[in-house]
Amino acid sequence: MIRCFHCDIAIMAPTNTRRLWRADGSRTAHRATAHADLLGLYLKRAAEESPRWVRCSTPTAAFAHEAKIDLAQFEEFLFASTWADLDDPIATWQDFAEVQSSLVAQLCGRRSGIAQGPPVDIAFSVEDRIFVSCDGRLNMPDGEVFTGPVEDSAHGWVESTSPSIYRGVDAGNVRLELKAGKVIGAEAEKNQRYLTAMLDSDEDARRLGEFGVGENGRIRTFSRNMLFDEKIAGTLHFGLGAGYPESGSVNESGLRWDFLCDMRDGGNHCDGRTGCV
Repeated sequence: MIRCFHCDIAIMAPTNTRRLWRADGSRTAHRATAHADLLGLYLKRAAEESPRWVRCSTPTAAFAHEAKIDLAQFEEFLFASTWADLDDPIATWQDFAEVQSSLVAQLCGRRSGIAQGPPVDIAFSVEDRIFVSCDGRLNMPDGEVFTGPVEDSAHGWVESTSPSIYRGVDAGNVRLELKAGKVIGAEAEKNQRYLTAMLDSDEDARRLGEFGVGENGRIRTFSRNMLFDEKIAGTLHFGLGAGYPESGSVNESGLRWDFLCDMRDGGNHCDGRTGCV
């Protein structure tokens, strides 16, 4: 069916964000394994914009509950994060796209990336990889720059500074240790067995498929929803599992789990100004 449609518009409006929290981790891992080929095909086609696609959220009580605010507050949060509350949001996104384009130009041709700060100390290769600007054309909210680290290059450690949630299961803060591109140690604040099951779901689930930098200055607080949180200006995220082909990543996995680091208290990172050589 994935070859039979030309546009994919996904509007997320869950009534329960934790409906799978009691699911057996091994069954969730089996599902990821079974869907790996389909996910790979979708990511390949999405990279070619065939189908054209967009992801967005709509205010629901479930999202508001997850963010620990009321529904009216979440509505304001969502509209501000997408810039829909401005007089001319389209023009604002167009201006933002120009800034992003300049940032990507600065990163083009860099060979390695380094992220250092209280929650992270990691180095990886980005040689011959592509930095992609997310500037309001696809995900909404948007506002990040990402690439795919060379699969066997990451070395160091990462500690998530916001709850690491995958398919409704909260692992809390997670510490990952990587060597030669692979996670060799993973400690979860809770639901350790679930984290381990996800990392063992296939051969490439323990490798980085993405490194991203949040650039949306109108998102300032965590909502426990990665579509929003990974865009916060001053944050980094590291995605384990499937990489995005448009970034040059060749990591193929049924897993796509992002771990976020808040760098607003200090640190160096690959943002076009520091951390990339």
